Amino acid sequence: MRLLLDESVPYRLRRSLPAHSIKTVVEMGWSGVKNGALLTLAAAEFDAFITVDRNLPYQQNMATLPIAVVVLMAHSNELQALLPLVPHLEKALTMLQPRSLVQIGA
Repeated sequence: MRLLLDESVPYRLRRSLPAHSIKTVVEMGWSGVKNGALLTLAAAEFDAFITVDRNLPYQQNMATLPIAVVVLMAHSNELQALLPLVPHLEKALTMLQPRSLVQIGA
């Protein structure tokens, strides 16, 4: 699966997802692009967008998402806080539907 990591997600998380093709927003040159425009850009090249932005579901019209979005919900966005969510993320990715929203964690 082709995944895009949001700027707020540590890029080192990709090491825990070796079965996937992963890029970061920074690598794509999309730093600073607002969520709506970012999701539209991402939809052309990726299957899912991974973020820790808990507000994203309230900022975007979920019915018109151009790409699947996964929100990792941990007490912080540090790698050590996100690593326990990886098994749940892997499972969610196997069942992920296009243009859907999945929240993983607390």
